[in-house]
Amino acid sequence: FLYSIKTMGDGLQQAAGDRLRFYIDKYTSNPFLGVLVGIGMTALIQSSSGVTVITVGLVSAGLLTLRQAIGIVMGANIGTTVTSFIIGFKLGDYA
Repeated sequence: FLYSIKTMGDGLQQAAGDRLRFYIDKYTSNPFLGVLVGIGMTALIQSSSGVTVITVGLVSAGLLTLRQAIGIVMGANIGTTVTSFIIGFKLGDYA
């Protein structure tokens, strides 16, 4: 597990261009935006653990600071509850 995070971090560091760094800084500079990014990523991939592993890889690559990562991980945990809340709806009532 630790080896894979290090390998992913090295790969992300090599693959990340200036444009990716710009967008990461833009959307995670504010902790509230970081939380929204975490919620959105979790909604897209349906896995808060996956979002957390990606975030740790980005921190390992030096693309995110710990402050930025905290917001994303918090958002990932919130996103998990949102997806289970959506499943709880009675969709037949709205169809």
